[in-house]
Amino acid sequence: MGTQRDPRVWLVPGVLLALAIALPFVAPTYYVQFISKALIMGILAMSLNLVVGYGGLVSLCHAAFFGIAGYVLALASPKYDPASLWWTLPLAVAASAAAAAVIGSLALRTRGIYFIMVTLAFGEMLFFLFHDSKFAGGSDGAFIYNKPSMMLGNITLLDLEKPLTYYFVVLAVLVAVIALLTMIVRSPFGHALAAARDNERRARALGFPVFRVRLTAFVISGAIAGIAGYFAAAQFGFVAPQMLGWHLSATVLVMVLIGGQRSVAGPLAGALVLIGLEEVLKATTEHWKLAEGLIVIVIVLMLPNGVRDLLKMILPASDAQSGVESSTIIARSIATKHSSSLPDASGLLRSARNDDVVGGRHG
Repeated sequence: MGTQRDPRVWLVPGVLLALAIALPFVAPTYYVQFISKALIMGILAMSLNLVVGYGGLVSLCHAAFFGIAGYVLALASPKYDPASLWWTLPLAVAASAAAAAVIGSLALRTRGIYFIMVTLAFGEMLFFLFHDSKFAGGSDGAFIYNKPSMMLGNITLLDLEKPLTYYFVVLAVLVAVIALLTMIVRSPFGHALAAARDNERRARALGFPVFRVRLTAFVISGAIAGIAGYFAAAQFGFVAPQMLGWHLSATVLVMVLIGGQRSVAGPLAGALVLIGLEEVLKATTEHWKLAEGLIVIVIVLMLPNGVRDLLKMILPASDAQSGVESSTIIARSIATKHSSSLPDASGLLRSARNDDVVGGRHG
């Protein structure tokens, strides 16, 4: 039996989208560029959340996928002409996805702290690969002299050199990513990913291909991180090895924690909060990192589920919790699909809360 959604569920996203569309027409260029940066980091944080929040896997190499796409754009860009969006964007995303496939196929054979350390190691390997390679500019990085454009014959469809065009392209990409991730987490694939997160052993017993599901999610996540890296490089016209460093991966993880791990758009809110906080603190104190750390600790302690805790205060309990608890959705999905041949899925998910699998390696 379906439940009718409260209209207020769509009110906040609708208002925020309207404000985002109106922003470049009323705000100075600096603020438009600032919001563009925040939106890009939001895309990166949402990509990580697919693995962390919905997959239950803490990755510290997502900045590597972000940086790889940026370097692809830099290396593919002519010095005196803009690169073509038609082929450089797919190439950058494909490179990030390929890196995610290789790293994921190895890292996902580990669990817990081992997975974290393996992803950290791969991220650092890629960092030093670009840091020590002359073809990529070494520690000095590489410049992108002209922002990409999209041409159709002699007609310019998109020119990212124009701040207004760039902003709306990034905004459109953001909306598309939110829509894509929403479809993924609500699909049978997303339910399987969440079931493996809640209890891997029982998910395997029910016949779910846990490794394949997690690897697919990892590759999708890496590809979306590559999209963010491409547009970040286009905005700043420069790439450096720091784009691949673990420090950025950890910062994005903080964005996910602030925004909410099991909310598709929550990490976007986390990115806006953290980047906005940095901007304010930089202008007020030279010890802004210390102040930022203390404020983040307070936020995490007061809102352990991120912005989802705020949603509970705004929306009716049933609607607010529907995005928090995936167990009911997963149980219904499994029970519907396998009711004739599999044990009660709701029992699986109830047991998952009391029987988390904590392991090292598996064969």
